[in-house]
Amino acid sequence: MNLSEHIVLWNHASVRLMDIRHTNMKAGEELQFYNLPASFFLFAARGGAHVQLDGVSYHTKRFHLLHGGKGTCLDIYTTKEEFEYYLILYKAVIPLPCRQEILELMNRIRPFQLQYKIVPYSPLSFLEKIEEMDRKWRMAGELEHFHVKALFYQCVYELLQQLQREGGHIVETGPVSQAVRYMQDHYEELITLDSLADKLNCSVGHLGKLFKSEINYSPIQYLTQIRIKEAKELLLASDATLEEIAIRVGYPDKYYFSRIFKKHTGTSPIQFRNRLGTVDKNANRPLRWRRTSIGGRKLGYYSNNDNNNRYQCYREGDIPMLKSTKMLAAILFCLSLFLSACSGASTTSGNVTGGVQAAPGQESQAGTADKTRTISTIKGDIKIPDKPQRIVVDLYLGSFIALNVKPIGTPEKNLKNPYYSNKLEGVENIGEYEAISLEKIVALQPDLIVTGNEPAYDSFSKIAPTILVPFGNLKTAHEEVAYFGKVLGKEREAEAWLADYDKRIADARAKLDKVVPAEATFSIMEDWGKMVGVFGDNFGRGGQAVYQALGRKLPVKHAAEIMEQQSVEVSMEVIHEFVGDYIIFTSDKHTYGDLKSDPIWGTLDAVKNDRVYIWKSEKSWYFDPIATLSQMEELAAWLAGE
Repeated sequence: MNLSEHIVLWNHASVRLMDIRHTNMKAGEELQFYNLPASFFLFAARGGAHVQLDGVSYHTKRFHLLHGGKGTCLDIYTTKEEFEYYLILYKAVIPLPCRQEILELMNRIRPFQLQYKIVPYSPLSFLEKIEEMDRKWRMAGELEHFHVKALFYQCVYELLQQLQREGGHIVETGPVSQAVRYMQDHYEELITLDSLADKLNCSVGHLGKLFKSEINYSPIQYLTQIRIKEAKELLLASDATLEEIAIRVGYPDKYYFSRIFKKHTGTSPIQFRNRLGTVDKNANRPLRWRRTSIGGRKLGYYSNNDNNNRYQCYREGDIPMLKSTKMLAAILFCLSLFLSACSGASTTSGNVTGGVQAAPGQESQAGTADKTRTISTIKGDIKIPDKPQRIVVDLYLGSFIALNVKPIGTPEKNLKNPYYSNKLEGVENIGEYEAISLEKIVALQPDLIVTGNEPAYDSFSKIAPTILVPFGNLKTAHEEVAYFGKVLGKEREAEAWLADYDKRIADARAKLDKVVPAEATFSIMEDWGKMVGVFGDNFGRGGQAVYQALGRKLPVKHAAEIMEQQSVEVSMEVIHEFVGDYIIFTSDKHTYGDLKSDPIWGTLDAVKNDRVYIWKSEKSWYFDPIATLSQMEELAAWLAGE
């Protein structure tokens, strides 16, 4: 480091003292994970301790002086003696206007963030100054605080003079190492790029560039890695629910957490747990968190108050992990049934498609059961019954109901769909979407399974002919209904339903065009506690209804990002950048009155102009063609003032 440049910046800086703290720690006492809210000097007045600044250890004894920057993580571990110290917090900035070379020097050197240790030449005199600073600071008068500032400059002058003579032990821990340590210790909290940069006293752009150049990740990408690693630990080492784990690793919404987890690991949290997890069989016990290598729980006594496979809108509940023995039994049961059916096929008079015998009460269909058709899928050509009678379907139930085909089994979430639940009498519950019961499916003896759940395909295909259509392959209601019309041999019914669908959409658009300008923008959002979810056109919450059916547009600034990712987590600090002229808002607890009285929501034009539609998740989560059509008409009626 060029000390002369360091001195130049101190000479040009405007310094404001933030606080002076005098602390006595008893032997054996610890301070952990305290993130400094400003640049600081720590002066040891008595005793000794092991002090860590961003993980860099200093054996600190009487008269040792440490310096570090805003955002530094401070840990103090006392041993067999007490430790008395003074902590001087300050903020230093280069005031504008200023010569460009000074600003460039500041960006390059950042002296108020540097970390170093030094023992003053005249420690007793130095201690006297700091004690006087502490006394005058507590008097709280303007003149006294001016005196404190003068003493502070005198101390800094003596340190710079000493460094110039002999050089000090300086460890330059830059923003990246400080940010990494902060994220490791606070990953469960709300952390945004803006808040992180503010804690480290640097710009968002500068911090992002440093991360890319040093570790080849953006700050948020690195934070996501930390959270996913911790989530894996919790999934394997505890029987915590998905919601508990999501909150523990910093995601306010367990379904958003599921999507992020699957995007980075290739599997859902529940599938990850079922495949690899082992849990104590005496499971009825309170949740027990296990400390992991990523970072422990905060024990400090200071408070520091100064952020593509889309996840399914079939949302998991609090699903307990399947015990490995139960899963093994299910697989063995399925396999034995499959083998026995195959071995018996040669002695039966009919061809049992897929190795499953006809269910009781279905004998009259034996003639049609012999006939098969070949369907091309991503798993190759699949032979299915020409007229399947016993169908299990998970993801695409809406299209089946539109075609007047009632399955024999479907996941629990489908049975609660308010848009067609009255048409599902007698349909069996086969479990949650990502924790479907193979035993229940086997017991139903289906002759066809239709799924969007790719990891479950191999298990399903051992039970009956299985058509796999991964989620996202069918992007519109037209594609979905038309495809399953061909699969089920109901092309005419599909054409008729889609013709009615198009007519109702055209009527709604015509009604809407009379009252809402074509250039008006719409935002699809959901309440995620301290954060807000913002959604695209293929993610439920009304996105299909607004962007696809009604043909409306997102606010331009972040439209490309939202459409690419389909869901974006946004902090309240930047919510105004994502809000359009109208807001379609999913919340199970907030009312319009709550938004109007909120200090942030209440400032948005859409809220002030009564252009917010609030509905509950039980209606907005669904995205099948029937739900989309009903949501579209509901929203169009609201927009038209009906």
